[in-house]
Amino acid sequence: MANFFTDNQDIQFLLDHHDLPRLAEIMEDGFTYVDEFGQAPRDGAEAVENYREILVDLGRITAEEIAPTAQETDEIGNVLNADGSVTYAPGIASALKLLGAAGLMGCTLPYRYGGLNCPNLVLTATNDIISRGDASLMNLYGLQGIGETINAFADEDIRKEFLPDMAAGKKTAAMVLTEPDSGSDLQSVKVHAEQDENGQWRINGVKRFITNGCGDVLLVMARSEPEITDGRGLSLFLVEKGPEVQVRRLENKLGIHGSPTCELLFDNAPGRLIGERQQGLIRYVMALMYGARMGIAAQACGIGEAAYRVARQYAHERKQFGTEIETFPAVRDLLVESSIDLHAARALTYFSSSRVDLQYGAMRAVETDEFPDDEARKQAKADSRRYKKQNGMLTPMSKYYASEMCTRVAMNSISVMGGNGYMHDYPLERLLRDSRITSIYEGTTQLQIVAAVGAVTTGIAEAVVLELLDRDWPADIAPRVEEIRTGLASLAAASAFVKEDADPNYRRLCARKLTDMAIILIVGALFCDHATTDETRVVFARHWLDTRMPDLHRHRQQICSGDRLTLAEFDTLAGPVPEMEPAMA
Repeated sequence: MANFFTDNQDIQFLLDHHDLPRLAEIMEDGFTYVDEFGQAPRDGAEAVENYREILVDLGRITAEEIAPTAQETDEIGNVLNADGSVTYAPGIASALKLLGAAGLMGCTLPYRYGGLNCPNLVLTATNDIISRGDASLMNLYGLQGIGETINAFADEDIRKEFLPDMAAGKKTAAMVLTEPDSGSDLQSVKVHAEQDENGQWRINGVKRFITNGCGDVLLVMARSEPEITDGRGLSLFLVEKGPEVQVRRLENKLGIHGSPTCELLFDNAPGRLIGERQQGLIRYVMALMYGARMGIAAQACGIGEAAYRVARQYAHERKQFGTEIETFPAVRDLLVESSIDLHAARALTYFSSSRVDLQYGAMRAVETDEFPDDEARKQAKADSRRYKKQNGMLTPMSKYYASEMCTRVAMNSISVMGGNGYMHDYPLERLLRDSRITSIYEGTTQLQIVAAVGAVTTGIAEAVVLELLDRDWPADIAPRVEEIRTGLASLAAASAFVKEDADPNYRRLCARKLTDMAIILIVGALFCDHATTDETRVVFARHWLDTRMPDLHRHRQQICSGDRLTLAEFDTLAGPVPEMEPAMA
């Protein structure tokens, strides 16, 4: 039987390479749940076996039930009915039932609410697998992060009321943030919340670009303090689907047609406050960012995997001039570049996911404050701070690199297939369309770079690399490690140059190059680390460093040149603003 987990050696390698038993011990509170919940594992080995069974089951469902409907879903899309309800494409509706029946809609939720209590790393693998089958379905499946937010910040009555149905797939959810005039600038949200004479919160206003806005459980960010115009005046509310919430339209999109993107009108809709007032953006939505970034990074890996496999098989079977086209150097170059790109994105994404789990474990330890001595307490606090700083950089890096990767791989795959790749007969044109959104939603590429670059210039990227390099290296890998250390010096020089420059716009101009330099070094260190347990991955490390280190040194040269033409001569280089016809404006 086809299975999208068991046929993917890279996902299996990365899960084995990261310390899953350690992550399981964190999620299981030292394996203390076994007496209360029958499905809870007794030790790390049993937990890892449970995770594998989950992924094997998901891999089968995705290969046999989800992937075969992806093309039909793309063609049919969703339907906004006259009564304001939305009908999913048949494949999406069927898949949600299957995933709910398998318990997968509560992958990371606690056992007491019907969840599977999996680490973030396992959730990342599920998102990767599902996205290979149908990226638009992952948007609905991945919204279980909303359940995590409810679990983390809502009161127990709300958790008991909603989380079991969400874990069982009986209720779907949506994160309702964006407005027509406030896209990435969430501090300018205008939808407002006020209490009526009975103390009931009422939500009014319009939200746009809401993934699964037709869902049953809506987490809405609204302005509860009208006198405060920035992010401090925003709170988070749970609003249920009902007559006071109207789906005004479904967006007509380039891709991910199976994922309904809604414009919503809230007309005095009753809401329930999540957590504390004024913490909606500052604390709760920001806490969602780790999960959102990792979800889209994993989605991009799945799209890239699907696109690459189509091209790889085609190149192996397609003959031109009497031989398979995979023998042509130009085709080999496209395929190798795509394979390396995909492996790099997945390595970075899964590493970042494991660090999110480690941060969660350190934070839990600090909160419980149960330590044998002061030294252990200090270490836990230091670990919590360190992982928080690292993940503030690694999660946007992963989202940035993986999302750009999947579009490159889809483009390369179409190039391998030529005219056939451009045709509707093959899935590549759909995968290319689906790929493009990954670098836009949940924070554009540019915003991910802004989120990551501060940590790059303050030495956090260097610290991550040095931590990965802190070991004895086999003779065949040691020279590559020295290349990375040389690259760290280039990154430090470029960072120092930018920090010494008084012009903040020049620092912003260099942000992408600095972030790219850091990614080259981190991925290089990860590939070297992987090569210590899999000798075939020595070749990946060699190829990555041979092809990317020249880019790193070129970035340093460009940054340290101080070239400001993009800023100083923008009008000349960009040309005049064109006059558009009214219909095109």
